[in-house]
Amino acid sequence: MERLSAKRALYPLMSVFTGIVVLVVGLILAKREYGMIYLGGVWLLLLLFGYYKACLAVIPFAAVTAGIFCAVTYALSRDVQSTLSAAARILAVCVAVIAGMGIRPSALISNLSTLRAPRSITLGMMIAVGFFPLLMRETKQIREAMRTRGAGSMLRPTVFYRAFLLPLVIRLVNISDTLSLSVETRGFLIGDKNYTVYKKTVFGIKDGVFAVIFTLGTVLAVIFL
Repeated sequence: MERLSAKRALYPLMSVFTGIVVLVVGLILAKREYGMIYLGGVWLLLLLFGYYKACLAVIPFAAVTAGIFCAVTYALSRDVQSTLSAAARILAVCVAVIAGMGIRPSALISNLSTLRAPRSITLGMMIAVGFFPLLMRETKQIREAMRTRGAGSMLRPTVFYRAFLLPLVIRLVNISDTLSLSVETRGFLIGDKNYTVYKKTVFGIKDGVFAVIFTLGTVLAVIFL
């Protein structure tokens, strides 16, 4: 996710809100004839505001997924309008995640800390955003170790349990212990404790311009499309 983040991303919480609004409005407009125009406009807007990496990265996934769903929908219904609606729903999800993909997790956590969000929420989100990349990295390492040692196919229950699942659980338990000690050592305390934010997140002019254009476009899409 870090490689897809924008160098000068928008206000993190506004990016999250943008993704939610795009998903809801995109699903509402899925059955309308020009619903895809709204999604294309949002995609272009995010592209112009620096989210070009995420915008380009989502294209192959959107094309493949939309193609599969369109083929299945048309094969079952033989209705062009239903097929286009299915494509619009998939594209709504793909466009909605762009803003979130372009946010650095550290920026979102800094944003919450700047707004003095409860430390339990900030700490929980910090652990959550780092868990899935860690899980993927550990899974990849275990799979490589299995191939090196010739453990066999994971379809076999004994191989899956002994060579993959058990080492993965042990690694995650050890990592959780290390993480808890690291959090405590670095002074992350839950409760009403005074703390400072090294790099505060502020709402700038660029964020205001994006908010105005996005809000205006969404309102016009809901009213006229």
